[in-house]
Amino acid sequence: MTPLEPERYELLAGPAYTFDLNRRELFKLLGGGVIVVSIVSEASAQESGGGRRRGSGPAAPKEIGAWLHISEDGGVTVYTGKVEIGQNARTSLTQVVCEELRLPMSSVKLVMGDTDLTPYDAGTFGSQTTPQMVPRLRKAAAAAREMLIDLAAQSWNADRKALVVSGGRITLPGTSRSVEYRELTKGQKLMKAIEDAPTVPAEAWRIAGQPAAKVDGRAMVTGKHRFSSDVKLPGMLYGKIVRPEKFGATLESVDTKGAEAVPGAVVVHDGEFIGVAAPVEHEAARAAKAIRAQWKSTEQPSGKDLYESLRPQRDMNRIFDPSQIQLNATYTIAYIAHVPLEPRAAVAQWTDGKLTVWTGTQRPFGVRSELAQAFHIPETQVRVIVPDTGAGYGGKHTGEAAIEAARLAKSAQKPVKVVWTREEEFTWAYFRPAGVIDVSSAVSPDGRLTAWYFDNYNSGASGIRTLYDVPNPKTEFHNAHSPLRQGSYRALAATANHFARESHMDDIAHAVKMDPLEFRLKNLKDARLRAVLNAAAEKFGWGKQASSGIACGSEKGGYAATCVEVAVANGDVKITRIVTAFECGAIVNPNQLKNQIEGSMMMGIGGAMFEAIEFDNGKILNPRLSKYRVPRFSDTPMIEAVLVDRKDLPSAGAGESTMIALAPAIGNAIFAATGTRLRSLPMAPNGLRIS
Repeated sequence: MTPLEPERYELLAGPAYTFDLNRRELFKLLGGGVIVVSIVSEASAQESGGGRRRGSGPAAPKEIGAWLHISEDGGVTVYTGKVEIGQNARTSLTQVVCEELRLPMSSVKLVMGDTDLTPYDAGTFGSQTTPQMVPRLRKAAAAAREMLIDLAAQSWNADRKALVVSGGRITLPGTSRSVEYRELTKGQKLMKAIEDAPTVPAEAWRIAGQPAAKVDGRAMVTGKHRFSSDVKLPGMLYGKIVRPEKFGATLESVDTKGAEAVPGAVVVHDGEFIGVAAPVEHEAARAAKAIRAQWKSTEQPSGKDLYESLRPQRDMNRIFDPSQIQLNATYTIAYIAHVPLEPRAAVAQWTDGKLTVWTGTQRPFGVRSELAQAFHIPETQVRVIVPDTGAGYGGKHTGEAAIEAARLAKSAQKPVKVVWTREEEFTWAYFRPAGVIDVSSAVSPDGRLTAWYFDNYNSGASGIRTLYDVPNPKTEFHNAHSPLRQGSYRALAATANHFARESHMDDIAHAVKMDPLEFRLKNLKDARLRAVLNAAAEKFGWGKQASSGIACGSEKGGYAATCVEVAVANGDVKITRIVTAFECGAIVNPNQLKNQIEGSMMMGIGGAMFEAIEFDNGKILNPRLSKYRVPRFSDTPMIEAVLVDRKDLPSAGAGESTMIALAPAIGNAIFAATGTRLRSLPMAPNGLRIS
């Protein structure tokens, strides 16, 4: 695999179901005739979109009406296959539509992630909502605006250039002529093709580019807003799944008599799938606990052997010019969990052979495919609706809960809700990949990089290429067999690759006795990366604090530089201050971007300092928050965000790349404070041990 290919991780030990359907069920579902059944393989959790490769889905519709509709009452509904998982895309996308249509934000409603209503979308991942959907919706809205101007000009026999568009109306100055959008469209679908209508340049933005209150923000803080796990249907049952104790176990026998004795319980045993549904959630849990299942498992690896299994033994010594200073180092990356606020949740309902599922997923169309394959029905008979979801972080690409709820609903002939427990989320979801990274480098005595070798084993290729000026760098990603189920995670492998690269750059700077900022700037030609480095250093007051570190990088079109100050006492590390400068082209909503930066800093502290999955012989050993350390309020440092607004550049996403420089900046600050170089993530799971 070359560094340019999208990351693709093998998924192991996940609950992949192929249900046993008898002949009568097949004919009932599909009717007579020839039946071709494709056995479903386990759905992938790749950023590339899993079952479909990126870009292989249906082409984006060219008609305005596929993207927005003006109703008879004047309201504007906008459609997008992207979903809201806490990144506040609902607000920023509303802003750009209102900018082009000259409308107040209160008059626009977004319909997101509904496979029956919205155009096909590969998924909400890879910081692609802004770079993909912002220009697409801007063009659709601009095309609608220009069409409305044409209609008004034709109606009045007026020069279209003389017309003024504002507040959902078109007027002809100096006359009494004025018409609302709704009067021109009359509620009809806008079938006109989206052409290259002029969009408002970022320099002239009045709604986009400005702080805007979060759409539905009041409902969220008052508890009125409904998320995936809040969905409730009349007559709905609650489902629970019986799972093995170890990954990869196979079912040998099952006794369901105890569960069948629970009043109102529906028990389902279908192949390897065992589940129950009941009118009350605790009764469903009681019925599931009453089932006696015997599972067969084989010996599996443990965490203590992880890094040796991912990377074979190798000689890192390279032949360099003896006049150069050579450095070799190995960095290790632990598996970590996504820990979303809301675990996986789904409600499924069958009506006249059609399946509708409400679920929190980053890939509604991908989950639709998984459901169609699992139940051997056409995708046209499946509808996936994604309510706003309590976070994903790359961890909700697959539809396990949706499939489980649908299977139970099929037998119960009633809607069924399945919400994973926190322990199920920790155990049966997938993890950020572990990895081993080897770096070998050479530098001239005057501080110029002369050689660079970078090998990543298993954790991924995102952010693997160096932006530093070095002749003929050798960079490679190596696939490895993962003992745990792994997949996408916020920023993918960019966090791991930047940690190794920027820690190593710090070591080189110290080896040639140069200031770490000066050394980076000396070896860096990229103007955008230099700009954020200088902006972060200036805000931080670089050089005034002894216990400080700096790091930088670029990923998904965003450029980040982070400075960190730490305090170390009695082996404990306290992060006291973080300054991050970030540039992602033209900023759509500055407040939203600051929120993204602050949130990613807090999340990044966990993976940098103490988050790690522990496992042994097919079991997760710390599958609950009492045993898995996440950042707490007491870990919160002062966080300052420096926004570098480039209105001359297209808007890029900010959900992932804001955090890529944090871990190495923390490690570099710890080194500055103690002289100890930490080369493993997490760096201090049990406190810092200074040798």
